[in-house]
Amino acid sequence: MKKVLIITYYWPPAGGPGVQRWLKFVKYLRGFEVEPVVYVPENPSYPIIDKTFVKEIPEGIRIIKKKIFEPYAIAGIFSKKDTETISSGIIQKEEKQSSLQKAMLYIRGNFFIPDARKFWIKPSVKFLKEEIERGAYDGIITTGPPHSLHLIGLQLKENLNIKWIADFRDPWTQIGYHDKLKLSESSRKKHEELEKRVLNSADHIITTSFTTQEEFSAKTSKPTTVITNGYDSEIEYKNSFSSKFKIAHIGSLLSGRNPESLWKALKQLKQEHEDFNKLFELELAGKVSEEVLRSIKNYGLEENLNNKGYISHSKALQMQRDASVLLLIEIDSQETRGIIPGKLFEYLASGRPILAIGPDKWDAERIISETEAGKVYSYQDITLIKTYILGLFQKYMNKEDMVYSHDLDQYHRKSLTGKLANLIKQV
Repeated sequence: MKKVLIITYYWPPAGGPGVQRWLKFVKYLRGFEVEPVVYVPENPSYPIIDKTFVKEIPEGIRIIKKKIFEPYAIAGIFSKKDTETISSGIIQKEEKQSSLQKAMLYIRGNFFIPDARKFWIKPSVKFLKEEIERGAYDGIITTGPPHSLHLIGLQLKENLNIKWIADFRDPWTQIGYHDKLKLSESSRKKHEELEKRVLNSADHIITTSFTTQEEFSAKTSKPTTVITNGYDSEIEYKNSFSSKFKIAHIGSLLSGRNPESLWKALKQLKQEHEDFNKLFELELAGKVSEEVLRSIKNYGLEENLNNKGYISHSKALQMQRDASVLLLIEIDSQETRGIIPGKLFEYLASGRPILAIGPDKWDAERIISETEAGKVYSYQDITLIKTYILGLFQKYMNKEDMVYSHDLDQYHRKSLTGKLANLIKQV
């Protein structure tokens, strides 16, 4: 068997999509003749905790831990709420930021390069050099963000000349919130230089989206492969006729993900159709920005809102299967075209129709179109959104079959792990 060291920050009991990708890879790698060893921080500062993931760690997997200095833990003394919000990637519009928020963003962007986990790089490199030299590893894999972990891989590559795969769950300098970090020109250049070194030093690069693959291919000649996120449940399509027509969104709704066209369409549907007004319910689970909640209230949807807050992954899966329609929302900008939310694949497996609103030429549209899982609209498509929802509501009222999606096997975590294993053996 090949033996690889996986260097990741997010690991159970962390919650959210970041932890699931490598937890699931580790779950299946042994079945493809690859033995994973996982390196994680001993005292991480996770913005979301989901202890249900702990039960999914395969028996007998070796997990190595080393302490990390966490600036977010110190920042939390001044404002726990702002610290958790910023570390989760929720950044308010500049005119609505407090002085403390502005200061925290400036410090995060210019003093913690590439990110606040930079203090884990030096001790990890020293510790892992000894581990790798005595452990007979065939290669290492780093996954980011946080992109500091790629700098651990970079230094290990330079010191040991070991095979190295860099997995980018999100872009680096081209991620949507990068420009909101109040970067100085010198800080911006430093980010770009570090990204360039990583891209040109890794033996192979993995991205989760087609757009990020294209962007990286323009920056490096190193081979780049797309391995998307996926779903891990067995598909069990069931016709669930709830007493409510539930339009559900699972995951963070940042300030930039505020689809007013959707809120307008729902308001009009409520005004024009008495049955819709009685039966419609807007379900949200996860972190939701105050700006989004204000918009929902302003469009008269507050009485239809069921805001659950963060729920466990198992409950999220059940919520998806109980929904009538699943919402997929992305920020409307060129920088977000390459973001394929991890929940999309679980949405596909739920068999519920998807209503997606996002940027033009969005990578998620390609997958939704290929699987015929729903419809994708722009932020301006009020009439089209309204027509699509009304058509689904009529199916709901007639108790018609609302099962969608096909050709999903390629997105099962086991199939994706097979693709990863083949890559590990080839590098």
